[in-house]
Amino acid sequence: MSAVSDRLPAFPWDKLEPYKKTAAAHPDGIVDLSVGTPVDPVPEHVQKALIAAADSPGYPTVWGTPELRDALTRWVEHRLGAREVTHRHVLPVVGSKELVAWLPTQLGLGPGDQVAYPRLAYPTYEVGARLARADHVAYDDPTELGPARLKLLWLNSPSNPTGRVLPKEELTRIVAWAREHGVLVLSDECYLELGWEADPVSVLHPDVNGGSYDGIVAVHSLSKRSNLAGYRAAFLAGDPAVLGPLLEIRKHGGMMTSAPTQAAVVAALGDDEHVRVQRERYAARRTALRDALLAHGFRIEHSEASLYLWATRDESCWDTVAHLADHGILVAPGDFYGPAGDRFVRVALTATDERVRAAVTRLTS
Repeated sequence: MSAVSDRLPAFPWDKLEPYKKTAAAHPDGIVDLSVGTPVDPVPEHVQKALIAAADSPGYPTVWGTPELRDALTRWVEHRLGAREVTHRHVLPVVGSKELVAWLPTQLGLGPGDQVAYPRLAYPTYEVGARLARADHVAYDDPTELGPARLKLLWLNSPSNPTGRVLPKEELTRIVAWAREHGVLVLSDECYLELGWEADPVSVLHPDVNGGSYDGIVAVHSLSKRSNLAGYRAAFLAGDPAVLGPLLEIRKHGGMMTSAPTQAAVVAALGDDEHVRVQRERYAARRTALRDALLAHGFRIEHSEASLYLWATRDESCWDTVAHLADHGILVAPGDFYGPAGDRFVRVALTATDERVRAAVTRLTS
């Protein structure tokens, strides 16, 4: 077992513990803006769907119920603008982090193969490569990479942590380059419904892929848009030539979404109103925190989408973490997402309205 764990970096969040204790000692309590975990209620109709399916004594299927696959295909067409999506184009997964971490292994990648991801990125892209014993490389522009050993190219728009959105033209260019060189594109689009100053576009849109899903797969999650992080509900959509073998592998591995969760996903994807309401909550929190950070002397870059503000005081990210902890506010240091983030912090919008008001008061008083 140690041989596997030795391939992995130290778990970064453990380094925040001393700062968390400092923030928690504030007389009015901690405002935790570090981890982007939802705090608002699961929509009532989704809870009811989960409860109604609670009597599920049998094993669920990895591919999901026909009702779930119908819901996935409808949503991909309705929300992403994809066309002619069938059950073969979708695959439910047990939360997106599990998928990211184990995808290189499930694709059969190993020593000599290369996995690429953005210079500033969700750390699990690298973890997935390490688990598979594949090489990994961070990029600014993936088309500048040597394609000979590159097998898996991660895109992430809107970005975690920066909130940057890749324009349609850039996505189109990257997809064309990847296809030319036989590189599989995985597009992590988990924050796509949270665009503020930009309108994120999926790689599944025909303007990007030319009407073909060859060599492209998009990753979507219900954690943020529907407050279902505790349900572990996500899915893939794209190339059936990729999803078919993945389905068989995941069937052998027993990687199945629980039956009640499948029913909850059907209910969540069939309703747009709760997404609108949640967007309004996050928009209000974003405005309040953004204004307060700017008033406190921060500069904010990108952040045109997603659930984070990418902020800097032009100092070491750890100095900023310590400064905010003294105000009872906990944020994530930018170097968690790569060395290029060492002068930034990631500020999550996932706190209650009351806690956001507390943070705003501390930053502006």
